[in-house]
Amino acid sequence: MSTKNEQYKTPGQLVSNLLKERGWTQKTLSVIMGVDSNAVSLIINAKRQVDASMAVVLEEVFNVPAKRFLDLQKSYDLAKARIEAIPDPDRKTRAHLYGELPVNDMIKRGWVNAKNVRDTENVEASLKHFFGVNRLEDIETLPHAAKRTEISVDATPTQLAWLYRVKSIASNMVVGKYSKTAVEKAIREIKRLLLSPDELRNVPRILADAGIRFVIVESLPSSKIDGVCFWLDEYSPVIGMTLRFDRIDNFCFVLRHELEHVKNRDGLETVLLDVDIFDESVGKFNDTIASQEKRANEAAADFCVPSNMMDKFIRVKAPLFSERDFLALSKITKVHPGLVAGQLQHKTKRFHLFRKYLVPIRKIVTASALTDGWGNIAPIYES
Repeated sequence: MSTKNEQYKTPGQLVSNLLKERGWTQKTLSVIMGVDSNAVSLIINAKRQVDASMAVVLEEVFNVPAKRFLDLQKSYDLAKARIEAIPDPDRKTRAHLYGELPVNDMIKRGWVNAKNVRDTENVEASLKHFFGVNRLEDIETLPHAAKRTEISVDATPTQLAWLYRVKSIASNMVVGKYSKTAVEKAIREIKRLLLSPDELRNVPRILADAGIRFVIVESLPSSKIDGVCFWLDEYSPVIGMTLRFDRIDNFCFVLRHELEHVKNRDGLETVLLDVDIFDESVGKFNDTIASQEKRANEAAADFCVPSNMMDKFIRVKAPLFSERDFLALSKITKVHPGLVAGQLQHKTKRFHLFRKYLVPIRKIVTASALTDGWGNIAPIYES
């Protein structure tokens, strides 16, 4: 007999039909199988599951593939589970949040107030507070969330989490009055600090006096963020940086890049998230960028070393660059040799040149800046 086209919902229904086809009773089957007659009754009435070993026995008795019985059992169990399951509309939401957001790292950093990821009640309460929403499903990282921050790149949930942290810290800062004139003055003041790494500890104060909220937040794993520029309102610019490359050339370049955005009031409508400005392996600039990013890069490069002087130096001295000539250019341009090294590497694509001058800067700057990361946790304010 063929059973393929019959519509059975349980293996018991198939067994019952097979008995009718053969004119057997349940007792007859129990004798053939060597089991108690009650066992056959339980199978037929779907009160006992047909496991693999039982399916093999039924295959031998009825010459029906064991897989047929197991497939029916699996389908029946799944249908039963769907009926008995308690619907949880938040399950998909949790799957996305816990699967996409770096919750464990956020707990370690003190952004989420919970013992660990299994402390779901506190995790979820903290996530709502962190993203400023009343319901989990309104968290912006979810595909269906109504609220969307306009960002210059297709930001990942990890990058969004970092951005929200910067915004939270910046929102509670007190700074001076912003004006374009104040920003231009700040750029000139910072330019005068470029000879000495230690002098760069004054950057946070200079920016605060110019009405710019400056925040350093250590990047989350794999986020590749260098900096960000956005505005809390028309008169409240924010610069956030990660210092993920602890080098003087990177710090000065990214800082001036973001200051160019502030100077031109970029980011009023769209958050300018600068991701991977430098290639991680060699420190080169990312050239696949929008016009406002290109303009910011050009201003930053010229800030570190005047481009006309850098280009002339390369044209005259290439292909051999002596340390004496290199240091002379640093002295003439009144900047630390690390800034000259950074620009020289970028323009020549020879990333080994004068690497010893790319001195670390993180400890100097974070000593005076509002910082979250590297063991420091910025205050979490109640909204």
